Amino acid sequence: MKPHVLILGGTSEATALARKCADMGISGIVSFAGRVDRPVRQPLPQRVGGFGGAPGLATYLADARITHVIDATHPFAAQMSRNAIAACELAGLPLGALTRPAWAQEQGDRWQNVPDIASAVLALERPAARVMLAVGRMHLAEFTPNPQHFYLLRLVDPPKTALPFPNTQAIISRGPFTHSDDLALMRDHEIDIVVSKNSGGTGAYAKITAARTLKLPVIMIARPQLPERTMLGSPDEVLAWVGHCETDRGV
Repeated sequence: MKPHVLILGGTSEATALARKCADMGISGIVSFAGRVDRPVRQPLPQRVGGFGGAPGLATYLADARITHVIDATHPFAAQMSRNAIAACELAGLPLGALTRPAWAQEQGDRWQNVPDIASAVLALERPAARVMLAVGRMHLAEFTPNPQHFYLLRLVDPPKTALPFPNTQAIISRGPFTHSDDLALMRDHEIDIVVSKNSGGTGAYAKITAARTLKLPVIMIARPQLPERTMLGSPDEVLAWVGHCETDRGV
């Protein structure tokens, strides 16, 4: 049986993997959660929407005759990753995680490392400041206990409802971003502090280097902890893993 992969997407790594698969004639499907109105077009067929938890995903894997699952979701898409682990156990399929390394603090960085979103909210219990809040649309409401701040938001899609802060501005833009642009953005908006998830990769790293240049503090939110799984660092590693799994399984 030839490989037929399911790529749980939403990242540049997922798109790069889908392109590699298409170039090598490996069939597959790229799945998006549907949180972005205009997902990046993929070189493989794509689907949008949830599966109905781990049992629903396991059923989908069987119905679609998937042979390998690659979790290339955002490092903070923890529930989807947990569902993938459980579904592959139910379906008896191999699961690999294509993920980018976390950012590491460098000389000149002024990070306050916190374990989760709730801790980042607590860290903002301080006098009014001008905050660049780079946590994504899904988590904005969690920061409403601190309405004293001005919040600069950068969103992929225009908000469909009123933003939850009395003093805010949203910039609608899709990365990758540049150091010079983020430096100008922070200067223009007189940012005092940056709040960021430790997403890793290069596409959103410019805000970290810009904060370093401006000597701004960064509240850095650690990645969620997930069960152990096969970790893969590049599309080429994924393809080698798929070939190895084929040999092991005799398919």
